[in-house]
Amino acid sequence: MRRPSLALDRRRLLQVAAGAGAAAALDALLPGWAQSATSGLPALPGPDIALSVGHLRLAIDGRMGHAVAMNGTVPAPLLRLKQGQTVRIAVTNTLDEDTSIHWHGVLTPFQMDGVPGVTFPGIRPGETFVYEFPVIQSGTYWYHSHSGLQEPMGHYGPMIIDPAEPDPVSYDREHVVMLSDFSFLHPHRVLKKMKQQSGVFNYQRQTVAGLLKGRDQTLAERAQWAKMLMDPTDISDVTGAALTFLTNGHGPEDNWTGLFTPGERVRLRFINAAAQTVFNVRIPGLRLTVVAADGQNIRPVTVDEFQIGNAETYDVIVEPAEDRAYTIVSEAVDRSGLGRATLAPRPGMSAEVPPLRSRPLATMRDMGMDMGGMSSGGMDMGGMGSGGMDMGGAMPGMDHAAMGHDAGSMAPVPGMAAPKPRGSDVMGKMDAMGGMDMSMLNPANAPQVKQGPGVQMIAPMPMDRTAEPGQGLESVGHRVLVYTDLVALDANPDTRAPSRSLEIHLTGNMERFMWGFDGWSFSENPKPYAFRKNERVRVILVNDTMMSHPIHLHGHFFDLTFGPAGHLPRKHTVLVAPGGKVSFDFTAEPGDWAFHCHMLYHMHAGMFQVFAVRPLDGEVVR
Repeated sequence: MRRPSLALDRRRLLQVAAGAGAAAALDALLPGWAQSATSGLPALPGPDIALSVGHLRLAIDGRMGHAVAMNGTVPAPLLRLKQGQTVRIAVTNTLDEDTSIHWHGVLTPFQMDGVPGVTFPGIRPGETFVYEFPVIQSGTYWYHSHSGLQEPMGHYGPMIIDPAEPDPVSYDREHVVMLSDFSFLHPHRVLKKMKQQSGVFNYQRQTVAGLLKGRDQTLAERAQWAKMLMDPTDISDVTGAALTFLTNGHGPEDNWTGLFTPGERVRLRFINAAAQTVFNVRIPGLRLTVVAADGQNIRPVTVDEFQIGNAETYDVIVEPAEDRAYTIVSEAVDRSGLGRATLAPRPGMSAEVPPLRSRPLATMRDMGMDMGGMSSGGMDMGGMGSGGMDMGGAMPGMDHAAMGHDAGSMAPVPGMAAPKPRGSDVMGKMDAMGGMDMSMLNPANAPQVKQGPGVQMIAPMPMDRTAEPGQGLESVGHRVLVYTDLVALDANPDTRAPSRSLEIHLTGNMERFMWGFDGWSFSENPKPYAFRKNERVRVILVNDTMMSHPIHLHGHFFDLTFGPAGHLPRKHTVLVAPGGKVSFDFTAEPGDWAFHCHMLYHMHAGMFQVFAVRPLDGEVVR
């Protein structure tokens, strides 16, 4: 896919904006049922589209809440585009605050990427902005606000781009299945509560009953974790105590239903638009053949369940042969609740909704501390050899004066040797119970991480967890999709070896709800990571926290570094497991590109940065 260049005509933009205003007014006169769409969502075809952003009173499971919507719907209308079109999307802001739209996973000129303060100023109240860009790809994508915390309030919608050539995936019917979470608390109140009290929404902490029944950690293990200021039940910051889990804007009781005829091949386009929730998805009674990830076709792989991180998309084929209903289960990763929808031959049908499974507990592996002899809850130090912990030293000093994200700080990659294991570089000390003082876990070979209150720990032995099924899915008794199952159907467009590498640590303090990259929040250090146009770079993400982070790079697809040569899986968002690491290669495209965690509260609290690629098209850099 060739990167589009920006060529805008002011007169044409004004004409589109004027027409968009009239179209928006006409659209407002039509009842929802008069607008046809797949999955019951209003559909707007390209190339000329009008969207209006405003407030909405939203009914979910019989309860009314306040939402920010586009064209009066949550989710927003389905945009149906065609590869090869040039689209013009006029967005009118009727709010009393700025707004924006980012086209998630869609390759546009950076000026059309929709990130206020990075690629454009934002859309002021009462104004209309026209996004115009050529559509150079196909697949399942989505769009959402990048302003404040409007996205958790409903400011998101699906996008399907039909291919110019025949689709390699055959199907008889399709449904968009947009998963999300919604709180009747305003998002800023949610964030304030988490800053004031750690685990305020965690109603699944360990109890005496769990201890007596042997379901949870032992007393000794709990004491160890308490000394480390770690809670093994803190899997999701915001839980079902504050969230309702939606499917296409419908709560579990509302039961959104997609129809099928027995014997059909049904394509389900799953999109995780949740602000803070990783979902585990399954349809009891049906196997799921995954045919695309993040809009990119893959070699089909059949599973029983898959985990979908925030902002990821998966296209799945199911073949329901029986004349009965099936439940689409989207269970929150912490098992604090689930979304529920139905596939059925006729409206009004439903199937059994399975009960919530036992909530997972974080382990030492989720701290990046798993070494063959460790148990799931504590540590058996008996099996530790010379590659284990160094018990004697104090933390060496670190000179941060020269820290930065300039290109010169990136290490060369001769022959692309694997990063050095960290086990022998860890400074630690053991207490009388065999636990560990987490303040001592500061690897000497991570000097780019700024130590301070925003860094609760550094994973001493982060590991590649891309072949693992995700938290809580290790022993479910059926096949779960893992990243290493993904193989690109089409050949990778750039197979050059990377010329250098950049290691970025995902850091945070869960007790204080502070998040960042390399110990910095964006407000503390807005200096971007710098790249040269068209260079091939390997990025190594190291998760130093006990929570998964879906990391999204705007304006690019990147190649995960495993799989058959020339067919590495291509994604725009990757879920980095707790204590884990993920490597990807990408080709730098000119512009300023947002790079952030797609858990919106993490991004809002600091886990955001910019990839600045120079020179820009036509620019001379001296």
